Amino acid sequence: MHSPVDVPVMVKVLPHGEGLDLPGYATDGAAGMDVVSAQDLTLAPAERQAVATGLAIAIPTGYEIQVRPRSGLALKHGVTVANAPGTIDSDYRGELKVILVNLGLEPFVIRRGDRVAQLVLAPVTRASWLTVDELDETARGEGGFGSTGGLAALGS
Repeated sequence: MHSPVDVPVMVKVLPHGEGLDLPGYATDGAAGMDVVSAQDLTLAPAERQAVATGLAIAIPTGYEIQVRPRSGLALKHGVTVANAPGTIDSDYRGELKVILVNLGLEPFVIRRGDRVAQLVLAPVTRASWLTVDELDETARGEGGFGSTGGLAALGS
């Protein structure tokens, strides 16, 4: 179930974004809005590019937009968001671009209008640091990477 209140986000369609669909939810239960490419390009294997969407947005203060991969592109083609999830801050006013990387073995063709990522509007909680001499103890303690278990096949 989604939030009972929609949060308005102002969007400016840039000249090269004219005629493209605005980001939208594919189903009633979708958390992310599909966003489309405003350009044609080919991503070679291991190549990454900032893909234009033809949109600039004004996210309300107290929110961010997270840029996330589309699972089908990742599974079927190895194409994902390089810095997933990417964050668009509420004070950014430039063009929304998606940093895609091709982790697959074949070149991947993107056409103008293709869905390339998902956008999730999320509230932001800001931290304030409190310097202390000691931290409270936990069962895990200082156990780092892999300290809570691993893969059964590896016996860890």
